[in-house]
Amino acid sequence: MSERVIVLGGGVIGLATAFELRQRGMEVAVLEIKSFGGQASGAAAGMLAPYSEIGEDPDDFFRLCLKSLRLYPEWQAQVKEASEYEFEYTESGSLHCVYHEADLLSLSSRQGWQKEFGVEATILNQTAVKKMEPEISDEVIGAIHYPEESHVYAPDYVKALELACANSGVELYDHLEQVDLEEWESTVRLRSKDGRVFEADQLVISSGAWAKEYEDVFSLSFPIYPIRGQICAYQLVPERINHILYSSQGYLVAKADGTLVNGASEDIAGFETTVTEKGIHRLTNWNHHMLPFLKSLTPFHQWAGLRPATQDGSPLIGRLQQAKRVIFSAGHYRNGILLSAVTAKAVADIAVNQKPLISLDRFTPERFS
Repeated sequence: MSERVIVLGGGVIGLATAFELRQRGMEVAVLEIKSFGGQASGAAAGMLAPYSEIGEDPDDFFRLCLKSLRLYPEWQAQVKEASEYEFEYTESGSLHCVYHEADLLSLSSRQGWQKEFGVEATILNQTAVKKMEPEISDEVIGAIHYPEESHVYAPDYVKALELACANSGVELYDHLEQVDLEEWESTVRLRSKDGRVFEADQLVISSGAWAKEYEDVFSLSFPIYPIRGQICAYQLVPERINHILYSSQGYLVAKADGTLVNGASEDIAGFETTVTEKGIHRLTNWNHHMLPFLKSLTPFHQWAGLRPATQDGSPLIGRLQQAKRVIFSAGHYRNGILLSAVTAKAVADIAVNQKPLISLDRFTPERFS
């Protein structure tokens, strides 16, 4: 009889992990208190851009992101095949743009250390940038081009993961409202608000910012906090943008459906997911300095989601030493889409008692205790 695993949390990390566990032959159930992909996952812009986002620190977190990026071509193909559902995966490349001469030096530094990891990166002057993206502002004086960076359409990717799980035989339970962990030592047993009992041999906690609720249960510190990310989108027609456009102020990414996603404004608002005028203004206040035509346009869509941020910016991934049946996989902040591939495989490795495909020493869930 195969091992049974419950995955608590139906965001992108939980669904990806459930799918991979099922591929390893395990019986899997996903428990979600709300809707699948409804928080950080559904609100994400879907960027797979570790080189642009991580500019100064080639540490274990960068290595984790890099590994996941390079897993993505095969991973997304597997998800599409299992789900029988197409989603956008675009190997667009990116331009990390700068506005001041002093910033060109930082691009050279970034290019230098990233080269050691086999990253293809080319520093472009203003003329070369304009040739690649004619609509870009004359204020941009240069950029670093990363042809490997990509993006997915996050809502469809999460939907595909849900379908891949369902088609593979994963049991999916959503809108449970509340799930209590009653036993985790001799077995795993959880009870939902409606009285249903779920039992398994192992538990994976992938409940994002809600994972902090387990501090008292395990007498450990899990400093994960919700950060509200606000995003807006424009209709792009007739303009055409070919690359992810990144700057110190945020990003712009064109989707295949003809929209341009602009993110992200962040603030601390507890578990509040309403969109604020101030939050969206932070985006519209700078984006025309990247693409001047945006100054005359109004976003047609605005939304927000909660991003689970840890105290040190890195996720909690690993088996609890004092609760051997419990694996943590939470706190991926704004990199959940990117890290879903590597996290799913690493957690599945842990669940079947194999050495993870990449070192997880920095990400141990007990490190704050």
